[in-house]
Amino acid sequence: MKYDCLIVDDEVMLSENTREYFEMFNIKTAWVADEESCLEFFRNNDTDLILLDINLGNSSGFDLCKHLRKTTSVPILFISARTSDDDMVLALNIGGDDYIKKPYSLTVLLAKVKAVLKRYKTPTVDNGVFSDGDLRIEFSSKGVFVGEQKLEMKAMEYKLLSYFVKNKNRIIPKDELFRNVWEDAIVEDNTLNVHVRRLREKIEKNPNEPRYIKTERGAGYIFEVSP
Repeated sequence: MKYDCLIVDDEVMLSENTREYFEMFNIKTAWVADEESCLEFFRNNDTDLILLDINLGNSSGFDLCKHLRKTTSVPILFISARTSDDDMVLALNIGGDDYIKKPYSLTVLLAKVKAVLKRYKTPTVDNGVFSDGDLRIEFSSKGVFVGEQKLEMKAMEYKLLSYFVKNKNRIIPKDELFRNVWEDAIVEDNTLNVHVRRLREKIEKNPNEPRYIKTERGAGYIFEVSP
């Protein structure tokens, strides 16, 4: 069976309330409480989005995320009462697409979920190719190459890189990236910073002295390409 959203969280009342609220807005949602139930879910079902808690009783949402990323690229939004930057950075580094702090507003969470579902269900129609020296992007296949090596790109990394390339040689404010890449004005700076760092590590020869993705302090980022 196909679902729009899967909630993986051991807080029963909160999860049930969230599931019922989403269903009111025609977002078909399932809920499981632990890692074992989540893996069992995927044996017979599929989903377009996962809301994943970090603390899952005797298991960890971090470990589950790593396991899921071996077989699926669907968006994973971490939901957690843990508020440290270290937890957020770790969540994004292991494959999470966003980090939402508890207690969350159901209306805000719903808006985020709708934006993600819309983004990932919208097909790419640009059939062009970007090429600049070592870096090549084939938009039709979403292939990214450095030299002859094809890079493994997570969905959000590709979307961010694609937006940079299509808006090359101009300063892009952070709030523009939040609106047009995440389609969400409530994304935190750390989420963007981690994704930019991961892109630099993949496409730049020296991530500490980037050739392409440069920071404009107090303004945003610029993807610089020579004429």
